[in-house]
Amino acid sequence: MKKAYLCVLLLVAAGCSGQEQTVPGRWYTQAQVLKGETVFQANCSGCHGGRAQGLIANWKQRLPNGSYPPPPLNGSAHTWHHPLSVLQQTVKNGSIPLGGTMPGFRDKLNDAEIDAVISFFQSKWSDAIYQVWQTRGGLSRNLDQ
Repeated sequence: MKKAYLCVLLLVAAGCSGQEQTVPGRWYTQAQVLKGETVFQANCSGCHGGRAQGLIANWKQRLPNGSYPPPPLNGSAHTWHHPLSVLQQTVKNGSIPLGGTMPGFRDKLNDAEIDAVISFFQSKWSDAIYQVWQTRGGLSRNLDQ
């Protein structure tokens, strides 16, 4: 009995109450970020870099084929201009319908994995960039792209 009480006390003290807490000031949890890193490395890092930093310094310059290189997702490019719903749809459907070259991941990633990927690259955003994103309505569904 004493041992069981101690185990429960330790779990509560460690914050393992069964409900994951969000990262302070953000919409996602640390568990999502950790899962997102794994999914991002397996599916996105080849184009966007392992730390979401992008792979081509001048990502605003067109490539010889007329397309733009994949942008950094770490808050240094334009990703923060888009609300969560648009980010989710872009990962799901790709950017080809919008004139880009990114394939969609609808058949490869489920909604929870897509949210985890977004949480991973948003975890790279500074608090200032994240705050601007939120102020612009980043969690709303009606923000213009």
